[in-house]
Amino acid sequence: MPDKSLRTLKQKLMSFVDLIATPLTVSHYIELVNPLWVSHNLQAQVVDVWDETKNARTLTLKPGRNWRTHRAGQHIRVGVPIEGKHFTRTYSISSEPERRDGCITITVKALDDGRMSTHLVRDVKKGTYLPIGLPQGEFVLPQAAPTLPLFITAGSGITPVMSMLRNYVRVGNIPDTVHMHYAPHSYDVIFGKELKRYAEQLPNLYHYHPIFTRELGSELSSKKHFSPEQLEKRCPDWREREVWACGPQSLLDSVEAFFKENGREQHLHTERFLAPTAKLTGDEQGGQVNFDGKTIDADGITPLLRVFEDSGLNPKHGCRMGICRSCDRTLKSGSVRDLRTGTIIEEPGSVVQICICAAAGNCELN
Repeated sequence: MPDKSLRTLKQKLMSFVDLIATPLTVSHYIELVNPLWVSHNLQAQVVDVWDETKNARTLTLKPGRNWRTHRAGQHIRVGVPIEGKHFTRTYSISSEPERRDGCITITVKALDDGRMSTHLVRDVKKGTYLPIGLPQGEFVLPQAAPTLPLFITAGSGITPVMSMLRNYVRVGNIPDTVHMHYAPHSYDVIFGKELKRYAEQLPNLYHYHPIFTRELGSELSSKKHFSPEQLEKRCPDWREREVWACGPQSLLDSVEAFFKENGREQHLHTERFLAPTAKLTGDEQGGQVNFDGKTIDADGITPLLRVFEDSGLNPKHGCRMGICRSCDRTLKSGSVRDLRTGTIIEEPGSVVQICICAAAGNCELN
């Protein structure tokens, strides 16, 4: 029997069995045996953990069925149950595409107020199964590799660029590359030893410039942050290069302003871990928010998603950056503020992204 006919017969058989298993499917029962075999969602097993620094850890994940290969620089959504609630965050893939073992890695830095990042760095063990999403994102190298790339990274912003570098090294086609990386101290550099090794093994191709922002003491640290003088010193031919930048908002704001001022913004590609926000006065009025049958006090600058979570609710969400729209809700009455622009949304029936909107007076959401 031809392969196509065999697949059709198999699909019909599975559909019939699913009908018998309603309201579940065969995939739900298979999940009890091996979560990686299921078809109704995508999961990955943590097969290894590795501490990169005192507060950053790499998790090696073996994706299950329905996974597709990522492009270097892309990210995935990762879900984790914590104290009976399900939380989702977006993390860059730090491994190169098409590893021989079929695995991927994410590298997570524990933040001071990071509920999920701290859990992933401190508590997740080998053998754990985590729901994940498919690779997404446009922070990638073009299919035809640029002649002269410049990478500007800081902190955990190294993770998507690390995927690019590892892919270059694996394929053996790294072009002349300049990499400026910012970290407080040398021991804070994620992948520090690997980056040094690339620089030593490829001295004529990979030009690595680590910049330690606190080595002069806190009173002089500002001199070590991104500046035109730094860029000119470490990469004199920056006007001829295509640029990829990833890191804290302050770094990206400075880099974007500089390249725009010099007419090179079209050659700059950035990846942010947080949505850019408008400058607010700090005196923005909040209010009482009626959500899911509960009335909650909210200030005017904290995203409603975080307000709801801190109040014990667990609304559906995804990227937390206003991109995936998993957290969309409908405004029934009152008004909210889009924190990216400062715009007030007050038309009943408007769609509200609760991950990037705050209360702007009393309001009610569906």
